Amino acid sequence: MGAAGSGRRERLYSGGFFIGGGTHEDMRGTVARLLRQCMMTAMWIDTHCHLDAPEFDADRDAVLARARAAGVGLLVLPAVEAAHFEIVRTLAHRTGCAYALGIHPLFTPRATEADLGRLAQALADWRDDPHLVAVGEIGLDHFVPGLDVDVQRRFYLAQLQLARAAGLPVILHVRRSADALLHGLRRIEVAGGIAHAFNGSDAQAAEFTRRGFKLGFGGAMTHERARQIRHLAASLPQTAVVLETDAPDIPPHWLYRTAAERDADGGGHRRNEPAELPRIAQTLAGLRGWTVEQTAALTRANAVAALPRLA
Repeated sequence: MGAAGSGRRERLYSGGFFIGGGTHEDMRGTVARLLRQCMMTAMWIDTHCHLDAPEFDADRDAVLARARAAGVGLLVLPAVEAAHFEIVRTLAHRTGCAYALGIHPLFTPRATEADLGRLAQALADWRDDPHLVAVGEIGLDHFVPGLDVDVQRRFYLAQLQLARAAGLPVILHVRRSADALLHGLRRIEVAGGIAHAFNGSDAQAAEFTRRGFKLGFGGAMTHERARQIRHLAASLPQTAVVLETDAPDIPPHWLYRTAAERDADGGGHRRNEPAELPRIAQTLAGLRGWTVEQTAALTRANAVAALPRLA
């Protein structure tokens, strides 16, 4: 939403093999096998899509059908507040998607301590649900005015603690807040995850990846003026990059409308959809010099490495 550790012991099945709590060599071998399997098909994973958003209320099933027709085989649906936990879980089960549970920093002004209790209870109640892949979307937003930084930090740190206790990775909202997020991760180590819609420095990117995080790239990468995002997408280790849409937000350039266009007819940006992911991926392929098939295989393997229950 416009956004390493050890001890993971889950046995997770995918296409005839298991990802389990073995050695680092075991994990590397498993990811390599997954990569070879993915090379056979351009099946995409959208690691960040708010399919529960009201923008999709009128045609949610059609949106999902278009995504599947475009080859987007799996979506991760992050919750943004406690009131959405059951909604997101039910939607994920109905559609065959994955989901994450968390309190988004933009929703902290109306969140309460009781909501943290609801998150803890949900993580406990649904700990064996294979559709539950992460704690998220959580993090810090230092861009939107009027948000209480201390309140955001308190919810962020509390949710890191819950993720650590649950043994789950996290999906982080990063908006002018990379250093503060990293400070929290140094205090409370978690099982990696995804830094969503990343737009930090090279040094910050390196620190996130060192801590077991993958960095999410979506519609912003398609804008030629997004030079730092495109630089990172082109230069990060190939094991560090995952794809996302953040639909209905962060539209790619072909859906973006200038301020003048919006003022002319009073309309906003055209809605982003998960079906746009393969076209977004073509930008990444061009920046990296990869084929589309390589891009699908690598980003899918990276998504599973970041969120192992996706297997």
